[in-house]
Amino acid sequence: PLLRLTPAPSQPPTAPHFTELHFGALVSHLDSSAPPCPTAQRGGSECLTPCPSRAYQRLWDASHAALQELLGQEPPLLEAVPDRERQSFQYRLSLLYLHYLGLLRRFDTLYDQIVQPQKRRLLRRLLDGVAGRVLELKDELVRADLCETHCLDRVLQDLTLTPADLEVPIPKYFQLEQPKILRERGLMLAEILSRMEPVPSQESYPVLSRTEAIIILQKTERARQGRLRAAFMQEIRREEERDRRILEEGRYRFSQDSAAIIIQKRWKGYLQRKRTRHDRQAEMELIGMLPSTGQEHMDIMFKASFGEDVRRLRQLEKEQEFQTAVVKAYSSLKETEGPDMKERMKEQIRQWFIECHDLTGRFPDYPQESVGGSYMIFADKTPEQVRMELEGQVQEAKKKTQEKNTEKEKEKKGKKKQEKARRGVRRLPGTDPGGGMNLGAPRRAAGEADGGEGPRSRPVLFQEADTMLKVLPSRFVPVIHAGHEEYMNLWKNRFEDVHPSQNFDSEILRLEKRKEVEEEIRVQVDELMRQELKNLRLIDGHLEDEGDASCGRRATELGLSVTPAGGVGCSPQTAPPRPGRPCLFWCQETTASRLQGAGPCRPPRPSQSFTPAAPFSARSLESLFEELVTEGFLKKSEKVSLSDYLGDCLYLGTTLNLANKLPMPSLFDTRQNMALYGVLRLGSPDIHSMAPLIRSMLLVGPSGMGKKMLVKAVCTETGANLFDLSPSNLQDKYPGKAGVQMLVHMVFKVARLLQPSVIWIENAEKNFYKKVPKEEKEDRRSHCAPPAPAPEQMDPKRIKKDLSKALRQLAPGDRVMLIGTSRQPQLAEIKGLCRTYERILFMPRPDYASRYVLWKQMLEAQTMQVSRSVDISALAKVSDGYTPGHIHHAIQSVLTDRRLLLLAKQPLAAAEFLGQLVKQEPVYREEEEALKEWYFKTPLGKKRLKLSSDQETEDTKKKRK
Repeated sequence: PLLRLTPAPSQPPTAPHFTELHFGALVSHLDSSAPPCPTAQRGGSECLTPCPSRAYQRLWDASHAALQELLGQEPPLLEAVPDRERQSFQYRLSLLYLHYLGLLRRFDTLYDQIVQPQKRRLLRRLLDGVAGRVLELKDELVRADLCETHCLDRVLQDLTLTPADLEVPIPKYFQLEQPKILRERGLMLAEILSRMEPVPSQESYPVLSRTEAIIILQKTERARQGRLRAAFMQEIRREEERDRRILEEGRYRFSQDSAAIIIQKRWKGYLQRKRTRHDRQAEMELIGMLPSTGQEHMDIMFKASFGEDVRRLRQLEKEQEFQTAVVKAYSSLKETEGPDMKERMKEQIRQWFIECHDLTGRFPDYPQESVGGSYMIFADKTPEQVRMELEGQVQEAKKKTQEKNTEKEKEKKGKKKQEKARRGVRRLPGTDPGGGMNLGAPRRAAGEADGGEGPRSRPVLFQEADTMLKVLPSRFVPVIHAGHEEYMNLWKNRFEDVHPSQNFDSEILRLEKRKEVEEEIRVQVDELMRQELKNLRLIDGHLEDEGDASCGRRATELGLSVTPAGGVGCSPQTAPPRPGRPCLFWCQETTASRLQGAGPCRPPRPSQSFTPAAPFSARSLESLFEELVTEGFLKKSEKVSLSDYLGDCLYLGTTLNLANKLPMPSLFDTRQNMALYGVLRLGSPDIHSMAPLIRSMLLVGPSGMGKKMLVKAVCTETGANLFDLSPSNLQDKYPGKAGVQMLVHMVFKVARLLQPSVIWIENAEKNFYKKVPKEEKEDRRSHCAPPAPAPEQMDPKRIKKDLSKALRQLAPGDRVMLIGTSRQPQLAEIKGLCRTYERILFMPRPDYASRYVLWKQMLEAQTMQVSRSVDISALAKVSDGYTPGHIHHAIQSVLTDRRLLLLAKQPLAAAEFLGQLVKQEPVYREEEEALKEWYFKTPLGKKRLKLSSDQETEDTKKKRK
């Protein structure tokens, strides 16, 4: 396959696979046969490990070879494909998606372990670009499959990959490179929580006197001693009974030889069984069927992790050296080469002025700063070409304005037609507006316009256009391509022997800083040369003098003043012009022919964003943060890793699709979607600003599926704040319409300022209730204080409108995500719920493979190693219908501290867990079917159901033929 780590020719053929072994151990294995490090040969002390930089360099080279192939596969996907080739289109997308996942895993390892600071900056851009491309391909897969989960088992089989290659890698720098702000934020949250007064407990306990308490303690202690004495006496009676039976029956006497033979048999049998078990264990470890438990494996892993930590420390040292070198290089270039750059730029611009004046008879218009300023002049172009480019840009701007005007006219016409249709103004296909018949003319016109022979050709063309499958243009492929080109030009043929200590390259650094210095000086030169151009125009005696004079006279008449730069503005002695009053302005970038007057002075448009009242907007961020913490809306999230959400992938997805059966998502698919939709987007600002925008998602499933755990995992992996806007948390807080508006605005404002942030709503269906149940109303009233709150204060739907408005204001770059959880979505209004939550992830009961993984790994987490007496397969079959929460509760109930101490004498049995499972209520099939029925009423579920029904009809037609 394209992204499998193949050993280099110098490596032994038994090199371990990339996904089977820790990468640090793999690096040590690869470099064991490599020549020693030059630094170590020279006696250097920096090389603490056997120089794994060469192995990482080989991995980087192999990754770019694979990346070059992938970039070659991108253009064919932009071509449109008819809907009948949907399966092949999905297969090509799946291949590309898996290849980019492998590249993401490689670039994450390289960025985490390479020490050289300039290489790490390039790797960071490549890592973010590949991660963004993975998100784009995920979006394309959703549009192609019409489903949030994808069956990739066939692609895995064709590429000879394992399900572990489907795992979405989370970049390590999300947690390792969290800025100081996140740590300070955690300390501030802990300080506020510690200052909060503890809530007094409302439970009342009976008060005992000292004598009564002593009597109770004496009773319990005497009972304990009695139980111990009874057990001891029972053991003595058993021993006496055994001795009596031996005396009555008589003991068999062995000779010395026969006794020795029996002892030898027993001992040799024990030794042989022990040797067989050891050989069996070694054989299974050799073929990879069992994890290695030997000391050698532990030593290798410890050495690999130690080497990784050492390289991370060296990264910090080299980064500090690089930052100091950056400052020195910038200042030295500005002092030594800055004046020469400035004079050279001025001479070039003056020469351009003269050449344009000789060619066109007038001085040119200076390019605007938004276009690039004098950078266009410094390009390798003649003055005539520059003038043509500027004129072309003006014409393009005019065309764009004309197109916008035509689009607006079309929209107005379309709205008028819709209004007529709503009013019931209809006419037959062959009638004119006056009521007479116009036979044949409209039909022929429609047929000629479509290029067909009649009116039937138009729907066919529209049908084909609508059903074409096509990948949208990528925003990350140019970034990846630029990074690949930089690697090919700078780092591919650069040998590591030149910089064995992984220091920065001073030549590349000076080239980069020279460009920055030129850019800064160019801005200063542009300001000077614009003023010089004005003076040249005045000296040249063109229309600028007349325009300035007339402009000044007219300005004095209107109460305006001429600015020193030659512009005209409002006089400070007079009030600003009214909306109907003419105002003159001078455009520095245009000639005197563009001097305008007699136009109304339009005030600037106010900002469309909501601005709070003065007292609220004047508050500091710390005060808003403290208020949200004290009110319970900003909470401290528990540390939960996303890998703790256990589950296995679906192995028969393609088989079910071929049988026209809709496969249900597994726990593995849910974990992958949370990594793609939540973690990768919130973890990096560069990825979020360019990736497809997703503001919200909804987790739907029965209780016990781990929805709350996934929300906490997203916060842990990205370092995000956790805001709780659940209906139960909103009760009796911020009453009234103004209070809700202020609360929502305050939460989203603090979430933006302290991004990344997660806004969590538990029981999200309550915000969109069709009708609030009577039981919930009575329950709310019973839990309220004696002065009953107003009805709108208890209404869970009062946040709905403000929440949707605040979500629409989130733009790319605002790393804020709304995550809702629901176990009864059928109680909500489906349109409003689907309009607020852009992605809906359905979480059904776990299948057999996921239940097997849950039982196995949860038991191993408690007992370190599961004995063979526990039939995990039987437990996975029996626990059908139970959620991960039920399984975890059963294991915690059985494996108490006392039971763990008895494991050596009394091995664990599978039957012990059945009693705890029976006590819990499973998820019945009717409940899951109700959730499935609701999911297929969502927009994406409807499309998926329609696609499957269309495929079934096509299959039946083929069978009939």
